[in-house]
Amino acid sequence: MKRIQLGLLFIAGFSLTSIAQKISTESGDLSFMNGQTELNVKYDFSEFQIGDFSSEAEYKQKKIKELNEKEAGRGDQWENSWERDKKERFPNMFEKLLNKRIKAKIHAAQNNEKAKYTLIVKTIFMEPGFNFGIVRRDAVVTFEYLFVDANDESKTLAKLTHPYVPGSQHSGYDYDPGSRLSESYAKGAKMLAAYILKNIK
Repeated sequence: MKRIQLGLLFIAGFSLTSIAQKISTESGDLSFMNGQTELNVKYDFSEFQIGDFSSEAEYKQKKIKELNEKEAGRGDQWENSWERDKKERFPNMFEKLLNKRIKAKIHAAQNNEKAKYTLIVKTIFMEPGFNFGIVRRDAVVTFEYLFVDANDESKTLAKLTHPYVPGSQHSGYDYDPGSRLSESYAKGAKMLAAYILKNIK
């Protein structure tokens, strides 16, 4: 029975990460970025679904409770690490890979006062995945990319969606969910960079 359950988990993970990850244009285009050399970047984690949970708050509540029941204070430590990943680890990974691919044309950074436009990287969905050694499931993140006027963020010039971007380390030692998820941000950034370069002059 245990082998059957593990097999089903593997199949579910394979199916999820096999879904197309193509970036789709929901509105606008990137013609306004022609000739631009600077891009401001912001990250929005304000509202997203995670795994089978309807909200991040629900996920965190259960995770913190479970870990604290196993060991006093462990859940609180996890929460601190989780919030730090959203504030530092995921954005830093995204920016690093984005700039690595577009630096010949554009410099992207948070708090970039030189930029005329802002890219808002909005997380819509997360699946942390798992790694049990003999069976694993990649992390997955769905993004929404909003290009807005840096001086008036209500002015959206382009809206893109990027579904089910998988994340895992090739070494296989990504037992930490944050490690797997950060790879989704890296892959998302690389694919967005290619999309930007393809759609600007």
